[in-house]
Amino acid sequence: MTRMEVAKKGIITDEVRIVAAAEGLSPEQLSEDIASGVSTIPINRNHRITPIGIGRGMRTKINANIGTSKDRISIESEMEKLDVLVKYGADAVMDLSTGGPIRELRNMMLKRSPIAVGTVPIYEAAVRTAEQKGAIAKMTADDLFGVIEEHAESGVDFVTVHSGLTMKAVERLRKEGRILDIVSRGGSFLLEWMVYNEKDNPLYEQFDRLIEIARKYDMTLSLGDGMRPGCLADATDRTQIEELLTLGELRDVSVENNVQVIIEGPGHVPLNQVEMNVKIQKEICKGAPFYVLGPLVTDIGMGYDHITAAIGGAVAGAAGADFLCYVTPSEHIRLPTLEDVKEGVIVSKLAAHAADIAKGVKGAMDADNKMARYRKALDWNGQISMSLNPDKVKEWRAEVPPTETEVCSMCGEFCAIRTVERALKKS
Repeated sequence: MTRMEVAKKGIITDEVRIVAAAEGLSPEQLSEDIASGVSTIPINRNHRITPIGIGRGMRTKINANIGTSKDRISIESEMEKLDVLVKYGADAVMDLSTGGPIRELRNMMLKRSPIAVGTVPIYEAAVRTAEQKGAIAKMTADDLFGVIEEHAESGVDFVTVHSGLTMKAVERLRKEGRILDIVSRGGSFLLEWMVYNEKDNPLYEQFDRLIEIARKYDMTLSLGDGMRPGCLADATDRTQIEELLTLGELRDVSVENNVQVIIEGPGHVPLNQVEMNVKIQKEICKGAPFYVLGPLVTDIGMGYDHITAAIGGAVAGAAGADFLCYVTPSEHIRLPTLEDVKEGVIVSKLAAHAADIAKGVKGAMDADNKMARYRKALDWNGQISMSLNPDKVKEWRAEVPPTETEVCSMCGEFCAIRTVERALKKS
């Protein structure tokens, strides 16, 4: 039985108890939420990791992407990135490789990762087809589903599948027009295949095959947004909503068939539309966990897109998004370096944490209250221990050491906290 099927039978598993304890929830409520499709524990039955939960009432989780391309192939480098993103608190990792020994990298990641692993199987299917047959358009449905089955059997916990990108959505795209038609790599592969073969998306037409594979391995389906907006001007348009309506229908099919499901969302979205996007998704998809790719709230942040994404991610999380995909400073420019990965994770963690405080997640402010008390006590070791990057705080403090150890080099002897404490003691 799948995790969802067990929950529907009212059986509370050890996994559910572990996640519920970590999140401050009752196991009974979490089990009910899994049964109804508003929460998920994404673990493939062939992968052994500590369970995490994504969904209603739980901490906002973050995912970090790594992977090779034809321009940069180094399994060792990607393994170092995996170690870094785990160290700094990512809850899941996705392998987006499109070059080199993709299968070998995926298997190494599954063996090494203590957190949930996700993939986008269309990438590997497209690369294989291009290498073996000369063009992505020559890929068959069997080629694609064969790769999905490989990923599932190897232990991948969740897969992005762009099942909502249909011929109807493509016609809507042609009719409406956009500045940036499709920026989703997987979406672009499928659109090319659909146009050249004059057939609908096999991930939609043969969704029952996806269900069968996912159910066999208890693998979570992350229904991807191939039509997500790639710039602010395209946000929340009819093309995006057309796809979302289809994803809502496929969500129902998944839950009916006891397969856990996540819905992916935009993209590039103006700040004033972020909350609305979350509410629309939650309504159309009946509260399914929402995984947002940013959202980036401006298009001009090259080199700083981890910040534009964190702004959008905090607002989205506060509005009810459950899962944030990190963005690194190198987004839109290059493959991320080790330092880029670290910065991306930390900034995304801050966005998720801010969101949790805003939506009242139990215990979310505990760390902030501890930090405030350490600052009150001028306890620098305590402050450093509560930071997300203690090494950076230590390094910066050492670069310009204050003359007095209790304070920082900005305020020095005029430290506001110390001044007020001294004055209040006299009164």
